[in-house]
Amino acid sequence: MDIRKLCLLCLSFLSAFNVYAQAEKKDSTVQDNKGVLITLTDGIATTVRHTGRKIRKVGKEFNAIDTTYISPNLYNLAFMLESSSWYEYYRLGSKGNNGEQSLGFSPNASFKLGVYFGWRWIFLGYSFDVKDIFGGHKNKAKKTEMALNLYSSKFGVDLYYRKTGSDFKIRSSSGFDLNTPIKNLNFNGLQSKIKGLNAYWIFNYKKFSYPAAYSQSTNQRKSAGSLMAGFSYSQHNISFDYEKLPGEVRVQLHDALLFKKVKYSDYSINVGYGYNWVFAKNWVSNLSLLPAIAYKKSKIDDTPNTDNHWIKDINFDLITRAAVVYNTNKYFIGASLVMHTYDYRKKDFSLTNTFGTVRIYAGFNFWKKKEFRDK
Repeated sequence: MDIRKLCLLCLSFLSAFNVYAQAEKKDSTVQDNKGVLITLTDGIATTVRHTGRKIRKVGKEFNAIDTTYISPNLYNLAFMLESSSWYEYYRLGSKGNNGEQSLGFSPNASFKLGVYFGWRWIFLGYSFDVKDIFGGHKNKAKKTEMALNLYSSKFGVDLYYRKTGSDFKIRSSSGFDLNTPIKNLNFNGLQSKIKGLNAYWIFNYKKFSYPAAYSQSTNQRKSAGSLMAGFSYSQHNISFDYEKLPGEVRVQLHDALLFKKVKYSDYSINVGYGYNWVFAKNWVSNLSLLPAIAYKKSKIDDTPNTDNHWIKDINFDLITRAAVVYNTNKYFIGASLVMHTYDYRKKDFSLTNTFGTVRIYAGFNFWKKKEFRDK
């Protein structure tokens, strides 16, 4: 073999070896990338499982109960029919040289029907005004009401937004010298927007169940009560056109009632008590009162309150809840009332606004939870 052939043979060998080495390196890189990907995927899966366990653990802690007093809901899903009525009332008051004056306003109560499906403690559905079915109130003022209520063993949260229409009536009056009665007279000069948040803690949560009275997700088996404490925040925007009042009333109004708009923010701390009374098998009634000490920051006709004595802006509010429920775990029927009262007072002016909802409902639970299927 000559030198030329030997060199070609060596070059061919080196070339083949190089190709083989590159293939080995590439294969090794692919394997390394696969290993990194598998490790990353396993890490994500482990994190998700760990987070899920944490969430379930926290959920169990927040819904811990004493089964001697409370029995858990056995089902995952629920169906419910509901009739609800919206109530509201506004009282304007003033003080002047010739005594006190007050005017009370409220619309006729509105009635709605609703259909709801629930998953454990979450209910979603649709409701409509009964008068819409019969074509009534074609030119009615638009109203909006949205609310989210969460009831767990340890705490509760209310989120709400209300916008009234302008279909109010004058319900009461005092301090006026009138020749013609004005009670139940139509008045379209009042409108209101309210949005707010309530959050509260239930201290005796293992024996006292708010969900048993207001969301049918547990059953109260023995009577129990609890101290409650929380905080609230709300914004109020109230428009008042006094020029639409009857002439006899308008010419006698105190200066304090000659306003167009009141806006105030309400910050409050509330402490109260609730009690569940089990008066018969599968029956429970609830009453809870949460008085609140509230600080109000206000504007009248877009003019900020310039009073430097903040203690004068401290007023009192009240949240009232009442309910009665019959619940066999499979079927339930009940009624509830949730009412908010806000009191705003200045030196020569006062405003009290109250709104609430009455609900009457009936429904049934289905699809038993896995842990209760063999019981």
